Amino acid sequence: MTSETAGETVSRRHFLAGFGSAGAAAMLASPAVLGAEPGTPAAARGVWNVRDFGARGDGRADDTGAFQKALDTAHQAGGGIVFAPTGRYLCAGNLKVPASVTLEGTFRSVPAHNGIRDAGLPKPGEDGTTLLPTAGRGRETGEPFLTLTTNSTVKGLVIYYPEPDPKAAPVPYPWAIALRGKNPAVLDVELLNPYQGIDATDNERHLIRNVHGQPLRRGILVDQVYDIGRIENVHFNPWWSTSEAVVKFMVTQGEAFILAKTDWEYMVNCFSIIHHTGFRFTQLQHGPGNTTLTQCGHDIAPVAVRVEHSQPHAGIAFTNSQFMGAIEVAASNAGPVKFNNCGFWGPSAGDFQNPGMTTQAWLEGKGHVTFNGCHFTWWDRKNEGAPCLRAGCEGLTIMACDFMDPKPHLEVAATVKAGIVLGNRFRGGARIANRGAALQLGFNVET
Repeated sequence: MTSETAGETVSRRHFLAGFGSAGAAAMLASPAVLGAEPGTPAAARGVWNVRDFGARGDGRADDTGAFQKALDTAHQAGGGIVFAPTGRYLCAGNLKVPASVTLEGTFRSVPAHNGIRDAGLPKPGEDGTTLLPTAGRGRETGEPFLTLTTNSTVKGLVIYYPEPDPKAAPVPYPWAIALRGKNPAVLDVELLNPYQGIDATDNERHLIRNVHGQPLRRGILVDQVYDIGRIENVHFNPWWSTSEAVVKFMVTQGEAFILAKTDWEYMVNCFSIIHHTGFRFTQLQHGPGNTTLTQCGHDIAPVAVRVEHSQPHAGIAFTNSQFMGAIEVAASNAGPVKFNNCGFWGPSAGDFQNPGMTTQAWLEGKGHVTFNGCHFTWWDRKNEGAPCLRAGCEGLTIMACDFMDPKPHLEVAATVKAGIVLGNRFRGGARIANRGAALQLGFNVET
């Protein structure tokens, strides 16, 4: 190869890099741009196209077998990218993404398809790569549609269940995606209407980034994670359906984020709406975990945050977050729970079938609960005299907060052994009911 030819090839490689691996696969008709001669086998390029294995992408033929054959072929070659071009790929079975293999579609950022709900907007399958799973209908348990393992990734596509009726109560299905092994990843994926979204259990160092959609029963479950997990830019919005039946199901049974045993889970810019519970911290069979959350929120819901269990040495910490729903710290909790620079307000009765806010925060358990630099408004929406916070937890700190409504502010039970209420603003005068708690008050302003 001459120096001129070599320079040209390098330039083309830099040019092609801007399109990403999916764009590269789409341009394989001219393999010279990859520095390979025409006819270079797929194994040498590290990219396989599902169409070459018989995938039709017409929404009618079952493409499960073609996808799995392409994925297994890439694995046998030592890993690589399995590319699915634009199409509607019906999958009547389940898929396993083997180690070191990426299943990739055409989207370079997570798309949105709310055309079923809103006329004139894109519908799933009208553009880009859309997978249409049908297996497991009627069952919550069972094999997930996509299972990832060590170093495997799914990115740049839509998962849309074509059978459920957007005007009817949701039908159970198993999890859409399961993360296993070490370092599995879900990137730039739209989970438009799964019954259950991502099962991130029994893995290490998972990465879930840029995931949007409307999981109906459960969004993301984390458990048995003994090394750091990361969940970033996940938004659960009702892009598929806002029908009466679907909203009723979600507002009574839906859970957006469920976090059990995880040793350091980091969540950034995660949002959900309508689900009965936004962020639930609990333990299953492996004990509680700890989580740090920044710029997160849950909107128009009965319960924005529920802490049933957290690790006593680490606990739960929210920073710069917003919640339109109640905060519940259960009697079973033993770890610290902290809210820093957060906003709290409550829905009115009838908002997406919500019952309406009474008390903003119910606090129990042996842990210490802290609110620092927060603001509270729109509690007691029915004007029944409910206080903003009811505290029965062993430890309580409220500092530099603004209680913006002239309504009852605090009710503190005798079970509070160490209570500090310092430097807050109470609108309409401080309305604090101390039921025998060890409570210190100071430097508060009543306006």
